[in-house]
Amino acid sequence: MPFHEIVGHRTVLSRISQAVGRDSLPPSLLLTGPGGVGKRLLAGAIAQALNCGAPRRDASGFAFDACGSCSACRRIAGGIYPDVVVVAPGDGGSITVDQVRVAIEQVGYRPFEGRRRVIVVDDADLLLPAAQNALLKTLEEPPPSSQLVLVTARPDMLLDTVRSRCPRLRLGHLGSDEVVGILLRRPGIDERAARSAAAAAGGSAGRALQLASSGREGIREAAIGLLRSVSAARDARARLAGARDFAAGGGSKRAPAADRQELRERLRMLASLLRDVAAVAAGAAVPLANADLDAALRDLAGVWGGARGPRAFAAVDEALDAVERNVSPKVVADWIACRL
Repeated sequence: MPFHEIVGHRTVLSRISQAVGRDSLPPSLLLTGPGGVGKRLLAGAIAQALNCGAPRRDASGFAFDACGSCSACRRIAGGIYPDVVVVAPGDGGSITVDQVRVAIEQVGYRPFEGRRRVIVVDDADLLLPAAQNALLKTLEEPPPSSQLVLVTARPDMLLDTVRSRCPRLRLGHLGSDEVVGILLRRPGIDERAARSAAAAAGGSAGRALQLASSGREGIREAAIGLLRSVSAARDARARLAGARDFAAGGGSKRAPAADRQELRERLRMLASLLRDVAAVAAGAAVPLANADLDAALRDLAGVWGGARGPRAFAAVDEALDAVERNVSPKVVADWIACRL
């Protein structure tokens, strides 16, 4: 996707476009910002701009941009261009030193057919410490025909020595209308669903797409179920029974990363519901992310609409942080059920 097709972030995109056009782009970059706002798309746009067969100058508001339709651009977008290498976490949920060494070896060669060999490290915060150390020399002295782009929503997880070698460009949250526009490009998503998902997504198009998918109802039912079970619970045992239904996985033998991702989405939905409940309880005239649940929100407002609501919202935020630190989904679910 060329620069001109990426939604939002016009200031950052313009700076990168100008740097590519002047051939002054730093050889190692760190793209940061919240999840789901387009960092990975921007890395692909950089790769296209550096290797496009018919680049555009002073078009679509950018000093330099890829055409998006030549053979190189199409293959980069499809992930099959030989001079663009993506390093991403494997089945173990981390990027290993062996993966990095393979990428470094490729950096040492001249491009096969393009102008630049582009190495994209996706979810760079999942680089193991040894893998980060293996990258240091290449980040400091990359070959002139190569471009390294590290992508992460959690730059604090990278070693100081890695961060210091990569100029950082931060992408912020998208506007609600921008997220809605992205969702409406997808088949099967109507405007009502798009606006509801955008309101709950906090400026993340990736999260909004997940919320607008067919799995949204199951996630929402789990979150409502936890609030209702905790409301009716008389002791810790009853709360933990509600946690079992809320915890991701349901006893299936999925990868731990999949369970953490599902719990992450359920917690975000829980936060969305608590936000709506607080608005209903206060009589605030604001758009609700779950407006179609008016009756349920009013019922929950009787329990969660006072001082308990903000405390519950803060607990959800702590639980999300625990998930990011790889705490067991079961432990997190039990903890949140006892804290609500």
